[in-house]
Amino acid sequence: NKLEALIGGQVVRKRRILITGASGLLGLNTALEIAAEYAVIGQVNRNALRAEEFTVVQADLLAPGAVQRLLDETQPDWVIHCAAQANVDACEANPAQAQQLNSEIPRVLAEHVARGGARLIHVSTDAVFDGQRGDYTEEDLPNPLSIYARTKLDGERQVLAANPDAIVARVNLFGWSLSGKRSLAEFFYNKLSVGEQAMGFTDVYFCPLLANDLGRLLVKMLAAGLSGLYHVVGSECISKYEFGRRVARAFGFDENLVIPTSVRDSGLKAVRSPNLTLRTDKLIHALGEPVPDLSTGLERFYTLYQQGYPQKLARMIHP
Repeated sequence: NKLEALIGGQVVRKRRILITGASGLLGLNTALEIAAEYAVIGQVNRNALRAEEFTVVQADLLAPGAVQRLLDETQPDWVIHCAAQANVDACEANPAQAQQLNSEIPRVLAEHVARGGARLIHVSTDAVFDGQRGDYTEEDLPNPLSIYARTKLDGERQVLAANPDAIVARVNLFGWSLSGKRSLAEFFYNKLSVGEQAMGFTDVYFCPLLANDLGRLLVKMLAAGLSGLYHVVGSECISKYEFGRRVARAFGFDENLVIPTSVRDSGLKAVRSPNLTLRTDKLIHALGEPVPDLSTGLERFYTLYQQGYPQKLARMIHP
């Protein structure tokens, strides 16, 4: 039974966790990572999923009354809100939709969750900073450069205003996705595995964390009763070029296929922040344990590949 567990001869109701955006990179990996210990309900919108490990519910969060209905039907103890418009250039193209998905829905969700007595973790982004300095703490003043980043920052503020007990987690992640094309690690894998060159920015720095590890951390934060703003990123911060070389090394590909390039020459529509190195001291102190490092994350990323995890995800796509 997905909802109960046998502990010490007693049937115990598993804690119910609602994950919004359960077909996305973080939502799906989190759901699969924690499904054995918790009763996981994954909300999807257009991407129908076939999942044996957790319960899938379809809901368009933008429909009137949809958020309240979803909470009423699923009765979660905890909510992990991953659903967002995370495509940076799509946000530039449709600012109104970005505002709805990244700011208004989080506010509505936070209000309803606060009223119902569940706990909420809202997933935000490191991109709220302009990246001029790096080494940011939770106390540093954000300065978002793109519509995506502006709407995500507004979402953070709306959530904490509506529900001060909520957690806001600023993240950066990589991992295997439903489409096989959602994360930077997959971009490098897809190119390098067929012997193609892949551009890697030498002037953009970030602190990537494996989605599976990030999902575990989010649950630990809920279990620890935390609230407020936290940076939840990897313990190692590197350039995207160096990240590409590390992916190549993990798989035994030719590192020289990763070509150093500048973000200025990339032709990307939205402005990218150059230095998104974030400090995680607050999180480490709160949980009393270190944040997983990149070597461990890439090792697991490779192990999942060996175990057929990308193919497993692909089979979950409902025809």
